[in-house]
Amino acid sequence: MTTGALYGYYGSKEALFEALVGRQYEYIMSHYRKAQEDFTHIPPAKQPDHMGDISAQCMMDLLLYAYDHLEACQLLLCRAEGTRFAHMVDEMVAIEVQGAHEYLQVLSQLGRPAPAIDPKLEHILITGMFNAYFELVLHKMPLEQAKAYLNELHVFYAAGWMKIMGQCPHNFSRIS
Repeated sequence: MTTGALYGYYGSKEALFEALVGRQYEYIMSHYRKAQEDFTHIPPAKQPDHMGDISAQCMMDLLLYAYDHLEACQLLLCRAEGTRFAHMVDEMVAIEVQGAHEYLQVLSQLGRPAPAIDPKLEHILITGMFNAYFELVLHKMPLEQAKAYLNELHVFYAAGWMKIMGQCPHNFSRIS
């Protein structure tokens, strides 16, 4: 297909990129937002017992989705500069930061206040967490290995967040 023919179907490079990854972006973002909302619907007194459960399952679902749409998701993660999709990880970080702040308020209301977390450190940790999760997709490792690594990442990050939040870490179960 020639460049001219391509522009007959798509008015611009952005429109072509939208056609290639738009559906995957919308799925990832809506699924992630829903997981955050689902957690907020857990009664506050029960949230500490379920911290990380819903987001862990969400990340597993997103991993499986990414593997089912591997090329589009890799384009989204690696080649989105200059498009509306370029800041997907930053958008997810912002959602996670907001969720963390809401959870910290719940802990305070439950009489379990957490020490202050420096906003820069919080941003670095959350960004690193998402980048670690997405590395699984970028490296195209065998799915079973990626699932096992995702479980290990969940255990690692959940325990770290519990420690930073001044909460007693518990055994984090693997997700299926």
